[in-house]
Amino acid sequence: MRGNTNINRAILLAIFTIVYNLIEGIISIYFGLDDEVLSLFGFGLDSFVEVISGIGIFHMMLRVNKNHVNERDQFEKRALQITGASFYLLTLGISITSIYNLIYGIHPITTFWGIIVSTSSIIVMWWLVHEKLEIGKKLNSDAIIADANCTKVCMQLSFVLLISCIGYELFEFKQIDAIGSIIIAYFAFKEGRESFKKAQNKNNYCC
Repeated sequence: MRGNTNINRAILLAIFTIVYNLIEGIISIYFGLDDEVLSLFGFGLDSFVEVISGIGIFHMMLRVNKNHVNERDQFEKRALQITGASFYLLTLGISITSIYNLIYGIHPITTFWGIIVSTSSIIVMWWLVHEKLEIGKKLNSDAIIADANCTKVCMQLSFVLLISCIGYELFEFKQIDAIGSIIIAYFAFKEGRESFKKAQNKNNYCC
């Protein structure tokens, strides 16, 4: 009974991760475009890609609950491949735009909403990491623990966005948004590479 309770908690955490990333992505892209904050816009696109990964985790947890297996099926492998390709495209797009902004001196109107979004994300991601690690250890699930570690990467991205937005808002350092965007692109590239590696391995699903 306790095992079923923990699996249900893991499923609820997966659902929460998907919903939160959807909301975060919409808000980030809207204000990123409205305030011309490239780092916030890229952060929002990253959140949407994480939704694809979250759906794969959710699908896996449903199978674990039903069949007590901890290996990927074709759906999860395809989700990883789509996630990896999306991250690579995101890396390319953000990198090109960041270089363009640096060359032509394009900078945000304000980064206020970037500060709000990143601060909220850090708090939520910290809570998610704690919850996923706890459930992963109770279920002895490498997949959930790996997903918790991926959530840590999301939290690191939030810190990058926060520093970038605060740097612009306080010091009007015009290039910091483009620099922050390049760092986000680097993280996106690493996540894309990890996704393709995980797709080749039948265990330990990770975003």
